[in-house]
Amino acid sequence: MREQQPAPLIDSPAAVALAKHAQAARQWRLRELFEQDASRASQFTLEAAGLCLDFSKNHLTSETVKLLAEFSEARGVETLREAMFRGERINRSEQRAALHTALRLPASATLTVDGEDLVSEVQHELARALAFAERVRQGDWTGFNGKKITDVVNVGIGGSDLGPMMTCAALRAYAHPDLRFHFLSNVDGHAIVATLAKLDPATTLFIISSKSFTTQETMLNAHAARRWFLNHADEKYLAQHFVAVSTNTAAVEAFGISRDNMFPFRDWVGGRFSIWSSIGLSLMIAIGKDHFRDFLSGGHAMDEHFCQAPLNANMPVMLALIAFWYRDYFETSSQLIAPYHEDLRHFPAYLQQLEMESNGKRVTRDGQPVPMKTSPVIWGSAGTNNQHAYFQMLHQGSDLIPVDFIVALKPVHDLLDQHRALLANCFAQAEALMNGVQDTSLPSHREFPGNRPSNMLLMNQLSPATLGALIALHEHKTFVLGVLWDINSFDQWGVELGKTLALRILSELDGSETMPTHDSSTDALIKRARDAIK
Repeated sequence: MREQQPAPLIDSPAAVALAKHAQAARQWRLRELFEQDASRASQFTLEAAGLCLDFSKNHLTSETVKLLAEFSEARGVETLREAMFRGERINRSEQRAALHTALRLPASATLTVDGEDLVSEVQHELARALAFAERVRQGDWTGFNGKKITDVVNVGIGGSDLGPMMTCAALRAYAHPDLRFHFLSNVDGHAIVATLAKLDPATTLFIISSKSFTTQETMLNAHAARRWFLNHADEKYLAQHFVAVSTNTAAVEAFGISRDNMFPFRDWVGGRFSIWSSIGLSLMIAIGKDHFRDFLSGGHAMDEHFCQAPLNANMPVMLALIAFWYRDYFETSSQLIAPYHEDLRHFPAYLQQLEMESNGKRVTRDGQPVPMKTSPVIWGSAGTNNQHAYFQMLHQGSDLIPVDFIVALKPVHDLLDQHRALLANCFAQAEALMNGVQDTSLPSHREFPGNRPSNMLLMNQLSPATLGALIALHEHKTFVLGVLWDINSFDQWGVELGKTLALRILSELDGSETMPTHDSSTDALIKRARDAIK
């Protein structure tokens, strides 16, 4: 199907109406908006897939929501959403579909793309991975001396690392009590040395996650782990301690891994959208097959909401529209993600890759300059530690920085006094950012300007299902933003240039090539490094 081209981004009637509306909105005071409308909180609250989004503490009214929804409709959000779920090749630069949503379809669903039954294939590979995970969990998969596996090391980078690491930490309360999980991504040898020092080779399982099985950082760490293992055991035992998430059968077998222990995933699964696939093998081992299926179900529930809810009552769409509103009409340059849950401490880093690698682009899908600002800087950490670090800047700094608070109403522990204190701090920070303190009797350094926006994203409890919904929510938010800016959210060519140059410089650092001429700074750095590591 030929995509319907949206009107030019800035000149469309919907964009002109938004720009005019924004002139007034920038003068609004959030406190006054609440005073003018007693129903504001309920009016700007959405619920879906076990999540609740209160977006009332933002510079918007019902008219703003109407104009933003009209803009998203004019940009073709609904049309491209349907194309994505149908499996069309919306990733134009690589001529690929973006079908991560197919990975969380129930077995009873149907999805045929290019004559292929994708659900059947997905369910087959999922069953293989879950069966292997259960063998490890139950102690049936043993090390070379017959002992149960005690430590699982996920070796990957990008989405192959951030997804498993974030989800295993987030679902710690559901993890197998006798298994420990470790994550290696940094090519810095200090990382793997520190990790291996804690492990027993006889009871350690390595998961090497690389679709091509050629990713430089991953394979350097994988071969270092392999050498370490062979210092303690015969090569014939490699297959018991190394498995692969990859599609390169020849390279996997050359490494010493049996093809029976290779878990593939398709090229329509982008790295930062891959935790639902075999890339989630470490999570499957951690939480088991039933909880992993709950995780998939939570993601699918958000998919259904995203596909069915009207734009002005659609949680991923509204989250994207609010981010777009501040980025392009309030000229904010960053967005803070503040999870008030220790187990979500890696979630901001996960979203950094998801949003900035997806939407950190400066040209449209047709290769023309984007006439608006695209992805903001995504950053953050777990509360309440952040209150004693950078919240000073949020309250009294010169920049307007929208905040997304994320909190679970019920803990997975019984320290209720501490949980009440956590909730109190979270809600108080949102209130303080909005209201501030203006008192002429106070010195200026004691005043807080307030009028600073935030979203409050609530879940009853952090569980496999709600985590799945939370991730899917942000995947769809990222997609919608890409449509609004008319950019391809599913490629990452900007990552490749540095990799290419690094390979060239690597050959110069190890002395295998005569040093060519770079700029004078790079030449000097290479020379200094070569002299230091001779």
